[in-house]
Amino acid sequence: MLAMVAVMWVVEVIDTVDDHRLDADGIVPRNASKLPDIVLAPFLHASFGHLLANTVPFLALGLIIALEGARRLLAVTAIVGLVGGLGTWLTAAGGTVTVGASGIVFGYAAYLVGRGVFSRRIVELVVGVVVGVVFGGALLSGLVPHSGISWQDHLFGAVGGLLAARRFGVPRGSQGAKPAPVARS
Repeated sequence: MLAMVAVMWVVEVIDTVDDHRLDADGIVPRNASKLPDIVLAPFLHASFGHLLANTVPFLALGLIIALEGARRLLAVTAIVGLVGGLGTWLTAAGGTVTVGASGIVFGYAAYLVGRGVFSRRIVELVVGVVVGVVFGGALLSGLVPHSGISWQDHLFGAVGGLLAARRFGVPRGSQGAKPAPVARS
């Protein structure tokens, strides 16, 4: 987790010194040659203010997920990053470039909310409610189109988080289990 944040900050220092030329390596919609850049986009930011705005929730939400282990954090991050990146690549307006980790942040938040719903574990439900209360306003406002802000990355990051929650939030022992027979009275 800390390594990912450190890379984001080092990249932003390099990008600032290099007159923000790295920002061109973000998500460029429907450009097949730029498709691999969906992996780089979360590490690129438009400014230090943009990076700081993503760092705090990225760390807070990511550390909660990291309590499940490094593998879980990496798996959730990969799912969120790929779904968010591909969704943005497919739907963002032409002539734009999307950079930043906010799609990952939205995915982390959606994962934590969805995980409790899918697992039905009380602690995870409580965590999901707290995340929903603390980040709910930001999540909803981030889905409203604003000039210069990728609502697509936010939306598809959240979709990726819900997919990850569905994948990892199923109660233990219930995967592939047949439903109990229904008795009639």
